[in-house]
Amino acid sequence: MLVIVCYDVNTETREGRRRLRRVAKLCESTGQRVQKSVFECQINLAQMEELERKLRAQINEQQDCLRIYRLPDTRGADVREYGQFKAVDFDAPLVL
Repeated sequence: MLVIVCYDVNTETREGRRRLRRVAKLCESTGQRVQKSVFECQINLAQMEELERKLRAQINEQQDCLRIYRLPDTRGADVREYGQFKAVDFDAPLVL
C-alpha cells in the first residue's frame, strides 16, 4: 500500500530542530521525499504501524503535527507531477 507521511515540527528551539532531524531520518529510511516534509512510502500494514509508532515517539504532540495517509489501493490513482522532482514508480521493473 502507499502511505503518505506529512509533518510539521516546531523548530523554534534546539530540541525542536533535533526532533525535525529525527523525524526526517525515519521517513527517509522508509520512503521517498516528495516535498520538504512529505514522504511517499510503499509499505505493508505492519511496516506502517511500526513507522507510526516510531514517529509518534519522536514528535511533541503539543507543538508538532504528524499526518499519515493510508492509500490501500493505488491502482488507477491519478498523480500529476510538475517541476523538477520525478517520483520513483514503485510498480515499475527494478532493472531497465
